[in-house]
Amino acid sequence: MTEQQEASEDAVMTRIGQAVILLHAGDREEARNRLGEIWQEIGEEGDSLHRCTLAHYMADAQDDPADELAWDLRALTAADALGDGRRAQREPLPAMRVFYPSLHLSLAADYLKLQRPEAARVHLARARAAAGALSDDGYGNGVRAAITRLERRLAAEPGAGRPRPFPEQS
Repeated sequence: MTEQQEASEDAVMTRIGQAVILLHAGDREEARNRLGEIWQEIGEEGDSLHRCTLAHYMADAQDDPADELAWDLRALTAADALGDGRRAQREPLPAMRVFYPSLHLSLAADYLKLQRPEAARVHLARARAAAGALSDDGYGNGVRAAITRLERRLAAEPGAGRPRPFPEQS
C-alpha cells in the first residue's frame, strides 16, 4: 500500500470520526448526512473497515428501527469481509474481534425493537460468546454490561423462559 493510499484511508476514518462526534453531540441529522456522503464515496465495495465502522454508526443515526437494522447488518457483513481481503494485504486486525460483541449486541437490540425476540436472542448469544475478546477496560466493561442489561430485558419479555405450546396438528 502506498503512502497516498494510507493517507486517504486515514482521511476517511477522520471524517467518519467527525460525523460520530456530531452524532454523540445529538445532531443525528447532520451526522446521518455526513455519513451518507462518505458512504456514497466509498460505496458497497469500498474498504471493509471503513464500511463496517461507518455502517455501525450510521445505524445509530437512524430514526426507523428497520433502517437501523439494515445498517447494522451492513456493518456485520463488512466486518466479516475483513477476514477475507484486508488480512491478505496487511497484518491481521485483532481489534475487529472486539467489535463483534458490539455488532451482535446492536443487532439484538434492533430485533427487539422490531418485536423479534427470537432473532434478538440469537444475536445476544453471539454477543455473549464473542465477549471473551473484550479487554477489562471501559469499552469492554461497557459492552459486557450492555449485554447483561439486554439479557435481563429479554428475560422479562412475555413468553421468555416458558415453553412454547406445540402447534395444533391438523
